[in-house]
Amino acid sequence: MLSPQLIDEKEHNPLILIVDDIEAHAELMEAFLIREGYNVQATTNAQEAIRFTKNLSPDLAILDVMMPGMNGYDLCKNLKSLSGRKFFPIILLTGLDQLENKITGIEAGADDFFSKPFNSIELTTKIRSLIKLKRLQDELDHSEDIILTLAVAIEAKDPYTKGHSERVSNLSKKLAIFIGLSQAESITIKKAATLHDIGKIGLKEDILHKRGPLQKSELELIRRHPIIGEDICKPLHSLKQILPGIRYHHERWDGRGYPDRLKSEDIPIIARIISVIDSFDVIVSERPYRRSYSINAAINLMNTEKSSGQWDPWLVEKFITMIENDPLIHKGE
Repeated sequence: MLSPQLIDEKEHNPLILIVDDIEAHAELMEAFLIREGYNVQATTNAQEAIRFTKNLSPDLAILDVMMPGMNGYDLCKNLKSLSGRKFFPIILLTGLDQLENKITGIEAGADDFFSKPFNSIELTTKIRSLIKLKRLQDELDHSEDIILTLAVAIEAKDPYTKGHSERVSNLSKKLAIFIGLSQAESITIKKAATLHDIGKIGLKEDILHKRGPLQKSELELIRRHPIIGEDICKPLHSLKQILPGIRYHHERWDGRGYPDRLKSEDIPIIARIISVIDSFDVIVSERPYRRSYSINAAINLMNTEKSSGQWDPWLVEKFITMIENDPLIHKGE
């Protein structure tokens, strides 16, 4: 029962992990799912299930709740933790049918909860639905990873901007948390900041690296990069929430920014945060047309110009307070 299925078959038929401390129950479920066309890995041991999950990356797990040692609820939490941000569907099976047991299962991260004896048609329908959802999510994750990798690769070609988006994303997340935004909001802002300049993919290097003043036509091209970036990311539903950060990170508090000349609080907070951090990183980084400022000099400059109309003055004050009290950023310069 514990011999692994051929892993290359998993590319065609989903792999389901079954965990039940009663071997006969596990064997029955295994035989049933094999007849339904699935690859199956069954075990009676929770620790072995964790090892299988690490090594085989199953598409779905079916766990019995009432097991000695690590019960199904705890195993569910462990397997969900192993999957990280990737969607890994888990179904819990139990002889318990109290509402409180179902609530415990949901709190453990389970995607569905079946009481024994279960209806086989209902179970297989749910399995197909969850596996389809997982495949769609995996495709979205893959597409999103390609865009993120592309953004990093574009920057790596330019010694002046290498690491810029990573620094902006990390500081943007810090500032979001510092001003009291939720963990979910801060993660969204971090992702938007990573991709805020993805629209520069179509710009010629001689324009980006030009030392002298830009011609009007060149300036118009550069000012299109927020729109191009939004267009690149718009097809992915998973990136929908970050689009305002990409499109509006060059808007100004006084309404003289681009591309839409939004003003003050009409500019989404995600874009206002990226604008402040983007400017700071540009100031402290060397560019073809000027040398870098020290962190202290950059703080003084932004403090002096916080009411100039470029940034949200309140956000600038919060950022300066954060950076002055963070020794990892403000290294006594």
